[in-house]
Amino acid sequence: MKQENRHIEEHSVDPPAGILAGRHAITEAIKAGRGINRILIADGMHGGVRELRDLARAHDITVDIVSRAKLDAAAEGARHGGMLAYAAPVSYVPVEEIISSVRARGEEPLLLLLDGIEDPHNLGALLRTADAAGVHGILLPRRHSVPLTETVARVSAGALEYVPVARIGNIAQTIRALKEDGFWIAGADMAGSDTYDKANLTGALVLVIGSEGRGMSRLTRELCDFTVRLPMRGKINSLNASVAGAILMYEAMRQRTAKDAVPHG
Repeated sequence: MKQENRHIEEHSVDPPAGILAGRHAITEAIKAGRGINRILIADGMHGGVRELRDLARAHDITVDIVSRAKLDAAAEGARHGGMLAYAAPVSYVPVEEIISSVRARGEEPLLLLLDGIEDPHNLGALLRTADAAGVHGILLPRRHSVPLTETVARVSAGALEYVPVARIGNIAQTIRALKEDGFWIAGADMAGSDTYDKANLTGALVLVIGSEGRGMSRLTRELCDFTVRLPMRGKINSLNASVAGAILMYEAMRQRTAKDAVPHG
């Protein structure tokens, strides 16, 4: 009897925070609109795989085939049946929904696009500042970028509950679509054409912050309408991404609340 109870206990472990284990849990979470960062399926799995992959594709969720050993390690003893998913602490919001909500309030949208931010602490700090500076939403690429995680939520100190985050696919396509919708694209760059306080940061605007080490990608930089730089007088020629983003977000807020603010023509 003791052995039987021990066997039940070993198989009734809850998965770690932020992880959904098993096909049923993952499927219902997707249908309920919960944010899913990535789905892992054990190599060689057959039952229910096609249905889950089709559902994931319909919701633009990445699916990776991995070893069962990797699933076991991620599940930390929880039963997963060959499938698990990394869930975001909040649901992602479509870009169009963010923009329409802002314009319905009679405001000009201010968005932050993060090109390759991989440190969850930087993302959490950017979210916290975005909330304070009145940024309407953050655009987060699906690839080569940290997703929303429990660490991000913790560092954001609650801001994640108030600043909507959209996951985007191709950055270039997103920028082009936003331009067609009347947005100006301003990128932070060490060799920017204007200093941050001289550039016009009013109107429908997307501020682009590049990765911690490389900055914006070449294509992203080329698609910007203009780039801005932060003056450097010290020995170090770069700033942490969250610090640079904070300066630009507050400058945008200052300009947009000024009585003589003139939007882009």
